[in-house]
Amino acid sequence: MGKHRTPFPAEFRAHLVELVKAGRTPEELAREFEPATQSIINWVARADRDSGVRHDGLTRAERQELTRLRRKVGQLVMERDILSHAAAWFARESGALMPARACAVGGGRHLHPDR
Repeated sequence: MGKHRTPFPAEFRAHLVELVKAGRTPEELAREFEPATQSIINWVARADRDSGVRHDGLTRAERQELTRLRRKVGQLVMERDILSHAAAWFARESGALMPARACAVGGGRHLHPDR
């Protein structure tokens, strides 16, 4: 398993992205600074997506919105389930729904609460 370290500061990443855009290679920067070559390549790709140069993935704003919407959907599903269970409970308690068994008459469409 690889080592875990704290993320590089945003200013440092932005500086390395600018150096790549100025003509330096990610390999050269990886030797000079600490990040791996692939990390620098990923930072450049993300910066290009965020600025609209690349269109092969989500921008930072789109990723944040997607995360927010997924969280909201989860909340709404949970609320729907709670309301559904509550409605069923209140219906049973108020007698609106009687526990019933299907009747053989009419293909099981009739309900008889006493059976």
